[in-house]
Amino acid sequence: MHSQSNFPKFMLLWAGEFISAIGGGLTSFGLGVYVFGQTGSAGSMALVTLLAFLPTLLLGVPAGVLADRYDRRLLMMLGDGCSALGILYILLCMTGDGAALWQICLGVFVSSTFSSLLEPSYRATMTDLLTKEEYSKASGLVSLAGSARYLISPALAGALLAVSDIKLLLAIDICTFFPTVLAAAVVRRSIPGKPAEHRDSFLDSLRQGWQAVTGNRGILILIMVSAALTCFMGTFQILAQPLILDFADSATLGIGETVCACGMLVSSLFLGIRGIRQGYVRKLSLSLLLAGICMVGFGVWENIYPICLFGFLFFAALPFANNCLDCLVRTNIADELQGRAWGLIGFLSQIGYAVAYGTAGAAADGIAAGFHMNVGRSAARVVMVVGALLGVTSLALYLPGSVRRLENQCDSAPTESSAAATGR
Repeated sequence: MHSQSNFPKFMLLWAGEFISAIGGGLTSFGLGVYVFGQTGSAGSMALVTLLAFLPTLLLGVPAGVLADRYDRRLLMMLGDGCSALGILYILLCMTGDGAALWQICLGVFVSSTFSSLLEPSYRATMTDLLTKEEYSKASGLVSLAGSARYLISPALAGALLAVSDIKLLLAIDICTFFPTVLAAAVVRRSIPGKPAEHRDSFLDSLRQGWQAVTGNRGILILIMVSAALTCFMGTFQILAQPLILDFADSATLGIGETVCACGMLVSSLFLGIRGIRQGYVRKLSLSLLLAGICMVGFGVWENIYPICLFGFLFFAALPFANNCLDCLVRTNIADELQGRAWGLIGFLSQIGYAVAYGTAGAAADGIAAGFHMNVGRSAARVVMVVGALLGVTSLALYLPGSVRRLENQCDSAPTESSAAATGR
């Protein structure tokens, strides 16, 4: 127990992360528009996203080990401060004749590599600062900060691009790194680091987590479903931009992305108030089915209004699916194995994103070339096919009895709306 509340110090860190998330969203949006404008290729956009994501996926587990062994606030300062170097490199390249695709890829890879140090240390610092009674409130605020890049950044970036160019977005993003560094420095001075403790080796922890995950067939099936869901979500994320940019400008894209992301905000608020009490497998299946139908609808019309409607409903369905996945898995893993099991679950489930980022754009470009259509329409075809696959996946959840048996442990467990099994 903490002798006094450190919540104000957490709020200082949170404010820095909130500002940094908005800046990161500006860069992500701006680079997507820039690369598509320069290349007209969905595959090139996907390559940039893939290289921004891979370090987080591959270095997440080692970064968590570092967060347990070294000063977490110092790691946050190094991670966020040094990640600005990659964005600065892209900005310098832009000041000449424009940045080449390989220069953008190198910059986002460097930035993401350093940023991978930040997240585990930030999450672990919450435990250092807060009491158990403050965890729930803090978790909601962290989710809000994470969603800022989808709720605020797209509309803001679209408006800024209407009056300026991508260099302004990159400059703003670089400036947003400093609040996090300064906040971590202030907290580091007032909260001493914990002394080193004896811990299991990395391989032992990984082995124990693997046994917890694979020892229950129902949990293993849900992890596979989660990986499929992140693959479908990644495909949607990659192809939504070229689909809209094919017939609209960047300002319309920004507003459209913000409207769609509001669906997740509405559902998250509802779940935070009401929660889910029972029928997790059924509600998981229905939410995934709705998400699949909405993906199909998203690609049918070349019009921003139905696109926003189906996009809003798609994102509204995701928190329900994540909530059900989280409870079904969390309540069937022993408390002492939760940390190492969730680290492994997060890695396995997010492999789907890497698959989507590596294949979705290339598939859209290939269909466009093979059938002599615009990249936007070929992207729509891929989104519709993936949506149909998601619908089939949702119906298949009813078949395994091992999945339905997981629900027995959820009946008396408290519902949580955060910490989704997809890791998003």
